[in-house]
Amino acid sequence: MTLRYTSIGRKGSEGSMHLYLVRHGQSYVNLPDWAQGNTDEPLTELGQRQAAALAAFLPTRLSQVDMVYASTMQRARETAEALARAYDMTICFDDRIREIGNNQIDHTAFTKESLPNQYVDYWASARPFAPSMIGGDTVESWMHFRTRVGSFIESLIVKHRGQTVIAVCHGGVIEASFQHIFNVGPWQRCEIWTSNTAVTHFQLVEHQDRETWRLHSHNRTDHLAADVIS
Repeated sequence: MTLRYTSIGRKGSEGSMHLYLVRHGQSYVNLPDWAQGNTDEPLTELGQRQAAALAAFLPTRLSQVDMVYASTMQRARETAEALARAYDMTICFDDRIREIGNNQIDHTAFTKESLPNQYVDYWASARPFAPSMIGGDTVESWMHFRTRVGSFIESLIVKHRGQTVIAVCHGGVIEASFQHIFNVGPWQRCEIWTSNTAVTHFQLVEHQDRETWRLHSHNRTDHLAADVIS
C-alpha cells in the first residue's frame, strides 16, 4: 500500500494547527567517518539533492503553508532555504530548534567559535540532567534541551492556531518534540529515529473530548528515490 500525505483543509476546529517537522538533509557531521566532533557544517552533495527532492515534492502534497521555521545551524538553514524557495516564503530562524549540545543552559546559541566540540561518553537522554557535551558549566543537559524545544512548540500553539507550520530542524529536536507532546518523563524507554529530510506530521486537536495532539505520520520519505536515501 502506498502511503500519502493527509490533505490539509480548513474544516473543523478553528484552533487546529498542523505542524510538520522536517529533519535536515545529510550533513558532513552525519558521515560515519567524520572525526571532527560536534561542528556546524553544511549539507553534503547528497544532502543538497535530498533537500531539492523534498522541495520539489512537498508543495505538491502540502499546498498551503503559513510559516516556515528553521534552526540556525547550517545544515538546517540550507534545507529550509530549498523549501522556502519552493513556497516563495521567508524563513523564520529560531535558535530553540538547534540540535542538542549547541545551546547554553539559558537556551542561547553558542557561537561557531565557542561551540563545544567533544561529546560526553554517555547518551544524553540516558543521563538527562547531566551536561550533554564536554565544555564547562554552561553546556545544556538533555532536560535543558527538552525545555527549549517544548518552549518552541508551546509558542507555536499561541501564534499559529488554525495554521500550517513547517519546522526544519534536527533528529534530536524531533525526538524531544515526541517526548514533549507525549508527556514522557525524564527517562525515556524508546528512541525516535528520523531519516534525513524525513517529514513528521502532528496536528493540534482542540476538542474537550479528545487528546490534545494527533500524530498523523512519522519519518515519511516519499520524496526520496533509492539513490538519495542516507
